[in-house]
Amino acid sequence: MADYSFLDSYFQKGGLVPAIVQEKATGQVLMLAYMNRESFQKTLETGFTWFWSRSRQELWNKGATSGHVQRVVSIHGDCDRDTLLIQVEQTGPACHTGSHSCFFRPIVEEGKVQDS
Repeated sequence: MADYSFLDSYFQKGGLVPAIVQEKATGQVLMLAYMNRESFQKTLETGFTWFWSRSRQELWNKGATSGHVQRVVSIHGDCDRDTLLIQVEQTGPACHTGSHSCFFRPIVEEGKVQDS
């Protein structure tokens, strides 16, 4: 069994850390979700992303129902150990709307505010 005691250092400021999910092949940011210690450990153990749903108050495995899974390629912690960058191989769309990325609503582009 692997030693995951280092995980505690990511939860010094609270029970959840933001996890930015990026597609390895394109560099595109796909989504932002939150991890608790259990979902972080399950991600490490399985090689697929697991998150904590703040609205449903439960663990969820990305793609478990849709089949649009995220296979973990790498995970990096930021300098303060309070945010994660997870690079993945994405199967299908990452967003529940069917969009490849959750970030598809332009607000400012080329310095100009867009109509939303």
